[in-house]
Amino acid sequence: MKTSRRTFLKTGALAAAGVAVLRKPVFASKAEKRMVAVQLYSIRDEMTKDPLGSLKEVAKMGYVYLEHANYVNRTFYGWSAAEFKKVLDDLGLKMVSGHTVFGLQHWDESKKDFTDSWRYTVEDAAVLQQKYVISPWMDENMRNSYDNLKRYLEIFNKCGELCIKAGMKYGYHNHDFEFSQLLNNEKVFDIMMKNIDPKLVVMQLDIGNMYIAGAKALDIVKQYPGRFENIHVKDEIKSPGGEEHAYESCILGEGVISCREVVDLATKIGGTTCYIIEQESYQGKTPMDCIREDLAIMKKWGY
Repeated sequence: MKTSRRTFLKTGALAAAGVAVLRKPVFASKAEKRMVAVQLYSIRDEMTKDPLGSLKEVAKMGYVYLEHANYVNRTFYGWSAAEFKKVLDDLGLKMVSGHTVFGLQHWDESKKDFTDSWRYTVEDAAVLQQKYVISPWMDENMRNSYDNLKRYLEIFNKCGELCIKAGMKYGYHNHDFEFSQLLNNEKVFDIMMKNIDPKLVVMQLDIGNMYIAGAKALDIVKQYPGRFENIHVKDEIKSPGGEEHAYESCILGEGVISCREVVDLATKIGGTTCYIIEQESYQGKTPMDCIREDLAIMKKWGY
């Protein structure tokens, strides 16, 4: 991997800001239909060099739904929310979800309220008509003790309330530490699942990331049925370089995750309707070729 997702998030490449609130829910009642999206981090270099050209190519592949991973200084890939919405509309694309880290700087403890930067984040997501506002990381200072984690999970629930008012849902995306870190002899993931209100907060299950910590998606879906309406579809193989982990993402169905079985089970008992393809490593192929192949595989599987 050239740039790991963990490093990308921890170095702060996902900043917060934004304007304009959407008043009514998006992707309403009929949204129970299946939505297969691509996480644009999969083609991060292409989106940096030529965002418009890259989006055109993604649309030609047959993708309709997207999830972004670039929100910096009130812009998405260099566009304001309104500008980006027009670009997407012109290409027939929909931003179903977006990754923006919720951090310590987004909560004013003295006021017991969100800072303007987080409110702007939610407002700009609403301009794009996202269904989900997803935080894909949790600062270590937010999970350095059992009590501290529970306190921030209460704030996550408040994030859910804020997003619902803007016609969206707040969510959290797991990596591996949620399954390896213990607080009071309990896994962080289990503490989260017990304390987030499922009516307010969505757990976006990354079925690949957890494998690094020894957890298996099939077991997690069975343990928490009905809790995973939004998942990251990702496969993993052993990494020859071992840059940060022993595993790296690969073409769906070529790794160790049993992706199709997980996706089918999540659809059957997990409540899943949103399937977001993410591939961060490419084994000699181009990122564009990988996400094209991944989409074809999902279609072959009936999604």
